[in-house]
Amino acid sequence: MKWWPYSAYKPSGVEWLGEVPEHWEIRRLKHSAGFINQKVDGNQSDLPYTGLEHIESWTGKRIAPNGEVSSEGQANLYMRGDVLFGKLRPYLAKVHAAGADGICTGELLVLRPKAVRQKFLLDYLLNRDVISIVDSSTYGAKMPRANWDFIGNLPVLIPPPDEQRAIASFLDRETGKIDTLVAKKQTLIERLKEKRTALISRTVTRGLPPDEARKAGLDPQPRLKPSGIDWLGEVPEHWEVKAIKRESPIMRGASPRPIDSDIYFDEQGEYAWVRIADVTAAGMYLRETRQRLSDLGQSLSVPLQPGKVFLSIAGSVGKPCITAIKCCIHDGFVYFPFWHGEVRFLYYLFASGEPYKGLGKLGTQLNLNTDTVGSIVAGFPSPAEQTAIADFLDRETAKIDKLIAKIETALERLREYRTALITAAVTGKIDVREGTA
Repeated sequence: MKWWPYSAYKPSGVEWLGEVPEHWEIRRLKHSAGFINQKVDGNQSDLPYTGLEHIESWTGKRIAPNGEVSSEGQANLYMRGDVLFGKLRPYLAKVHAAGADGICTGELLVLRPKAVRQKFLLDYLLNRDVISIVDSSTYGAKMPRANWDFIGNLPVLIPPPDEQRAIASFLDRETGKIDTLVAKKQTLIERLKEKRTALISRTVTRGLPPDEARKAGLDPQPRLKPSGIDWLGEVPEHWEVKAIKRESPIMRGASPRPIDSDIYFDEQGEYAWVRIADVTAAGMYLRETRQRLSDLGQSLSVPLQPGKVFLSIAGSVGKPCITAIKCCIHDGFVYFPFWHGEVRFLYYLFASGEPYKGLGKLGTQLNLNTDTVGSIVAGFPSPAEQTAIADFLDRETAKIDKLIAKIETALERLREYRTALITAAVTGKIDVREGTA
């Protein structure tokens, strides 16, 4: 459906607002909504608590917490009908229309609508221009915050009440359609990721599919034997079942101390310094990091040459990676110095998640060290078959990854359209009243 502009506009006097519908008012936010700063003791309150983590960015939706949520210390009291605005890292666009009384973190400003309806104020504050202006006002490098003195002086457009209702209804309807599409695409992505993991798990424990095995000159239907390991089950008869430490000792990285000393870093250093965040952000291959080590820092850590696989045992526990650059790893990683097989096979073995069964859940709950990693028993084909398996998985996972990337691009466009639609409606760039389409 195509939406037309209003018939008459006037200058707003605000550069980022431009022209606005002629019959709309312009007021300061502090004259359109009251700032409520009522403190309560969170420990003594039975009201539900809302933190920044419970508000979804850009949508205004409250994310249901896992388990009980409570507040320790002082909290802000809010009432049904209020609007909560996140002043910490405002670029995250954490804004929520309260549907019930509650308490919230002090990082949320409590605004009580006066000249505007709650839903219109929510949509207006989720306007990308408003978020951008507020974000530009923040102070503090590590924890950037905005303050009410600045936010309260922002201009707010005030359409007549019936138009506010029309805009709110329009945005509810149209963003609801977008959100439904987004949810479907997110579900599709999750299913593709599950399919990817299942493909890896099946291949590193059972070998290549028959057609692929024939192409590689391997037995397409090898006899199976019991591995004696619950998670592994039966494996091809010609595979060796043994602990990983029989293939290579497991060794831990090392960190220069104190790690925050500038003498250990040099932008021109030969070796990259690997942090947990670098590995979390990397895919199969580590190609870049944010820091490089000095010669001194390198001498006190564990250097790895390109083509080596290592494994995180802290932070993103259980995440494998193959380095494509010269790098040094700290003691939150383990590596395999004498692994002579196909590094990609070892990567896929850990990426499947199968070896961790019985050790705990992936993530921070999983407890890994050199002994637990070394004691993991798996099935190992010959180096040539390992390479054939890795080549097959490279091809097949690349197809799935390409499809996921395509869907994620579509998701990003839907989210951008959603934000643009809200901005256009609440600033009067389009007339969404019934009969104007």
